[in-house]
Amino acid sequence: MKILVLNCGSSSIKYQLIEMGENTNVLAKGLLERIGLEMGEFTHRPTGKDKVYKKLPIPNHKEGINMILQSLTSSECGVIKSLDEIDACGHRVAHGGEVFKQSVIVGAKEKEQIRELFALAPLHNPANLGGIEAMEALLPSVPQIAVFDTSFHQTMPAEAYLYAIPYEYYLTDKVRRYGFHGTSHRFVAPKAAKIAGIDINNSRIISCHLGSGASVCAVRNGKSVDTSMGFTPVEGLIMGSRCGDLDLGVLLYIAEKEKMSIADMNNFINKKCGLGAITGGSVDMRDIIAGKQAGKERETYAFDMFAYRVKKYIGAYAAAMGGVDLILFTGGIGENATLQREAICNGLEFLGAEIDNKQNEAMAGKDGIISKSSSRVKILSVTTDEELVIATDTYALIKR
Repeated sequence: MKILVLNCGSSSIKYQLIEMGENTNVLAKGLLERIGLEMGEFTHRPTGKDKVYKKLPIPNHKEGINMILQSLTSSECGVIKSLDEIDACGHRVAHGGEVFKQSVIVGAKEKEQIRELFALAPLHNPANLGGIEAMEALLPSVPQIAVFDTSFHQTMPAEAYLYAIPYEYYLTDKVRRYGFHGTSHRFVAPKAAKIAGIDINNSRIISCHLGSGASVCAVRNGKSVDTSMGFTPVEGLIMGSRCGDLDLGVLLYIAEKEKMSIADMNNFINKKCGLGAITGGSVDMRDIIAGKQAGKERETYAFDMFAYRVKKYIGAYAAAMGGVDLILFTGGIGENATLQREAICNGLEFLGAEIDNKQNEAMAGKDGIISKSSSRVKILSVTTDEELVIATDTYALIKR
């Protein structure tokens, strides 16, 4: 079964065509950027063939998806002979609210429910639904499946997801912690347990998805019981341009001082803070590490602050679960920034977590154990694959 996976952002589309069955094969992958602007960019990577890169106008998501379909069937860079070979399309949808606790086949009812959640994810859900509707128009006979970032965290208990604000805001507006990166945490937790030889159904795992967006998730017996991102992806860890946890008094003080509107404040906490704000522009951890090694003060602050915040969440979630059996690192930073992993783990020996620095270095971008053989808590580097999660859910729903 061939499944097209789409991740539609406000001005971008990431995609993969994956063949599912006894063996899983990625037939092609690619990225469209700057959709709706004067000039867009299209990168198509067919397996076994040369990469295709084009600069051209991409007026909207429907036109972008049509370009993807044309490339997949092209005689030069295609990987299938006909669009009839596409059996289903799986879509990443950012926010499922309390409505969607698992992935679903999309019909009229589900589209309306996703539309009703626009207020909770105004930057993401409209683009996600736009991708679904574009695929419906282009391939009307192909089933559309929605896989939600928030679904994995719907197992959190009330004490973890409720905020200490008037309870009416939860009852009427569903203001609560939802968490994100659910597809990644759901993928890497059982994968790490298998590598470490731990029973996922009798385990306490702390999953650290670290990248430009970053979150930590407490996973008990395979289920999410707490996570650092909240009502929006702003809460929690320091990120590339997001502030993470912040005293709200600071935001009010700056907003009053700078005469910010609500829109200005939203832009500030999402795009003007984080690692880039600390360093004065650098958001890539590789550049920050290079700056720290060169003795630059602000890059050193950024590196140390990032590690410290992750370490605090690990300690908090170990306490919340009554201990921890496994700590995993995934995402662009988590999989590759070995110095960050080392800095985060140094000082966690009291939990029984002892990192092996030599093994840590050897596992850059790889799956494997990076803790000492004497470590009671296993520490792992684990590569994530959110597109495979979407394809797997799509395959399971279509096979029913």
